[in-house]
Amino acid sequence: MHNYKEIKTWQRARMLVKDVYLLTKEYPKEEIYGLTSQIKRAVVSISANIAEGAGRGTNKYFSHFLDIARGSLYELETLIILSSDLDFISESKSVDILNETTEILLMLNGFQSYLSKV
Repeated sequence: MHNYKEIKTWQRARMLVKDVYLLTKEYPKEEIYGLTSQIKRAVVSISANIAEGAGRGTNKYFSHFLDIARGSLYELETLIILSSDLDFISESKSVDILNETTEILLMLNGFQSYLSKV
């Protein structure tokens, strides 16, 4: 088992949650149960799956949960792009979040590669 709180990818994903929650405060109120809710679920799922995987008994199971986290990351990216398309957020805020998701994705890939070797 791994201590998820020490995993840099989890730490970055956790900070992304805060950034996204602050961002979605700007969304129209009628989106609170639509796009806003789905975005929040996706971003929380990233760090939650890293943590859950860290608690599993083997690196194989951990890697599986990192796959799920990656899927949530791609979902978040899509939702951010749609939010920009709908003019709920500015292009610059969209780019900022998408840059961060790219960094986290690279970290996830590297960490998963490491797990497959140990």
